[in-house]
Amino acid sequence: MKKQKLILIGNGMAGVRTLEELLKLEPELYDITVFGAEPHPNYNRIMLSPVLAGEKQVDEIVLNSREWYAENGITLHTGDPVTAIDRQARQITTASGMQASYDRLLLATGSNPFMIPIPGHDLPGVVGFRDIQDVETMLDSARQYKKAVVIGGGLLGLEAANGLKKNGMDVTVVHLMDILMERQLDKPAAGLLKASLEESGLKFLMEAQTEAILGDQRVTGLRFKDGSELDTDLVVMAVGIRPNMALADAAGLHCERGIVVNDTLQTFDPRIYAVGECVQHRNNTYGLVAPLFEQAKVCANHLAQLGYGRYQGSVTSTKLKVTGIDLFSAGEFNETEGDEILVLQDPAQGVYKKLVIRDNRIKGAVMYGDTMDGSWYFQLLREATDISSFRNTILFGQHDLGDAGHGEETRVGMLSDEAEICGCNGVCKGDIVNAITTQGLFTLDEVRAHTKASASCGSCTGMVEALLASTVGEGYAATPSKKAVCGCTSYSHDEVRKAISELELKSMPELFDRLDWGTPDGCPGCRPALNFYLLAAWPAEYQDDAQSRFINERAHGNIQKDGSYSVVPRMFGGLCSADDLRAIADVADKFEVPEIKVTGGQRIDLFGVKKDQLPAVWKDLSEAGFVSGHAYGKALRTVKTCVGKNWCRFGTQDSTGLGVKLEELTWGSWMPHKFKLAVSGCPRNCAEATIKDLGVVCVDSGYELHIGGNGGIKVRVTDLLCKVESEAEVLEYTGAFIQCYREEAHYLERTAPWVERVSLNYVKQRVVEDEVGRKALYDRFKLSQKFAQVDPWKARAEGAETHEFTPLSIDRMRAAS
Repeated sequence: MKKQKLILIGNGMAGVRTLEELLKLEPELYDITVFGAEPHPNYNRIMLSPVLAGEKQVDEIVLNSREWYAENGITLHTGDPVTAIDRQARQITTASGMQASYDRLLLATGSNPFMIPIPGHDLPGVVGFRDIQDVETMLDSARQYKKAVVIGGGLLGLEAANGLKKNGMDVTVVHLMDILMERQLDKPAAGLLKASLEESGLKFLMEAQTEAILGDQRVTGLRFKDGSELDTDLVVMAVGIRPNMALADAAGLHCERGIVVNDTLQTFDPRIYAVGECVQHRNNTYGLVAPLFEQAKVCANHLAQLGYGRYQGSVTSTKLKVTGIDLFSAGEFNETEGDEILVLQDPAQGVYKKLVIRDNRIKGAVMYGDTMDGSWYFQLLREATDISSFRNTILFGQHDLGDAGHGEETRVGMLSDEAEICGCNGVCKGDIVNAITTQGLFTLDEVRAHTKASASCGSCTGMVEALLASTVGEGYAATPSKKAVCGCTSYSHDEVRKAISELELKSMPELFDRLDWGTPDGCPGCRPALNFYLLAAWPAEYQDDAQSRFINERAHGNIQKDGSYSVVPRMFGGLCSADDLRAIADVADKFEVPEIKVTGGQRIDLFGVKKDQLPAVWKDLSEAGFVSGHAYGKALRTVKTCVGKNWCRFGTQDSTGLGVKLEELTWGSWMPHKFKLAVSGCPRNCAEATIKDLGVVCVDSGYELHIGGNGGIKVRVTDLLCKVESEAEVLEYTGAFIQCYREEAHYLERTAPWVERVSLNYVKQRVVEDEVGRKALYDRFKLSQKFAQVDPWKARAEGAETHEFTPLSIDRMRAAS
């Protein structure tokens, strides 16, 4: 099939990122030609500041070398800007007179620096700060002259001032407003920044309006509106950018403040798409990299003719370094009437944090000096999380991280390059920073793909994101608020669950068809999640798909590092009899089990069982009255108990008996992740109920129910859900909480992060305050248990799924071939 012709006008970060995303989806669909106005291949524009400061060379900030274009079959023309688009003929013309035709056209013309239209603005020695040529002009001036003025006290202005100062120039920043970086900082934070920059040698003229730039052959000074003058040899204008839409406007495309596009990044001409700073989407324009990359991914989806991506705008935050000082801001951080303000300020340590709160939800945040928790605050802001349950500690940072990156001694920015960041995969700080800088990485997913950091348990995610932010500055693409289930789709977990319910999707083929899944049969990333979502939504109708489960769940045993399996019979509430122990001992003798261990969940684990022995082991255990302990699954694991009032002199209730009832109610239930319960007979909490997914603490007057605990790598103490008076209420509230979690959590999301994400108040509203809703959740849980409480061990001992446990013999392999 003849390839279509795709032309990209603009060789910047947004346009080339679109090509990268397109090549992942449909590498053979187009003949691609790129026209760039600059003589360079695609480079990281936001790293111009380190080039100016002498910290990097130009070749170090190139993102895609000329060899990359050639390797991907892309024709690159540099230094030859497109000057005209003939939409009727579907043809472009360049400054050199070259003409080329297209089937699809992608505009990524970026933006232009705004040059204040005052007398003298076109004199030699007046420059913007937008591209490599601007940087070279500034460096050349620094070698010949001594005095520089930067007009504009925003991020780019301050970075330009810092770079010129490092090149030996005497630098004054002229700013129209009364505070620096007014778009990112409030007055106190801006004051701290200004004081720090003044200590480093920069000078400032605040609330100064430039009236004219002086000079004949070259700039010699500035005159201000009040009549005062300032001598200078160089003027850098850093007062903002304007979308570069002149080419599109001349071609008759609809433009307002930028090139107007819809949610597919399509212009009013269906053959022409646009991305980046030149774009106006839903009346908004964007100058940060993260939204531009989100646009690129959606645009590539439609250029690849997949058609399901939608760009719905971006919520942005700014996490960056200004001349070595950490800053963060997000949302509406300047308060208005009705807002509440939380402030932590320590001038001696150079730390300032402010949160703007409305209705117990973060409306805006600004941080100076200590920005470690910026990503967390931004997540709370994006998801409109109710913070009332942890409001009194929120300024001190994310309160459940333990030692995973908080505390001055472990701050990621202070660690050596040899310090281990990801313990699961043995990845050090230096490895991550090197990958970010040499591979041009901007997102958490990219770092995971290149280094495996944060790709396993996820407890180091905050530290990896902090490394990203500190290494690439404003180019850091924070984890999007909407995260797709996998690369097969643009739908999020919540959107898929909603579609399953509202469209009554009851099989995977039906789901793949109705949601336009990118791959016909899904992938290993999405199938386990979809299998659970369908099972949770339609317990009576959906047939569980064993091949969409991980090996542990298919084999119904925990695989060990030597390839053998461990078997954990269920002991309800941890109780057992002498006959139970004899039966386990007989199995251990009969099958020569190498090791037996009492687990932390009060069960007995048989280690070293060969896979082909499992059905026979299960048969003997089933005949002795045991069922599977599901220690291998995303399911209820155990209910840990203490002896309670029957034996302990401190016990207040029958904790063991209640634990047995809870386990009888909940065993066999599939969950988004593993789920642990515990019942302690008194507040001394011997069963460790307050670090479980759901824990019951018995007290004199009844039972406290605690939720969202975690005793693993990232320890989290539970939140108190409520207090009830009877065992029947404990069972009802437990079933309702579990069903709410099953119906709404994302697959592989433990209760601890789920409760943090949706908020404790939300869970209380669903499970405690809404009696009708609680009983409905409990009824749905009990219904699902009718289909879940089927012992998989007994079924397989009786011959089900024999192929999973039968070794491949030579004869079978020959027959199969």
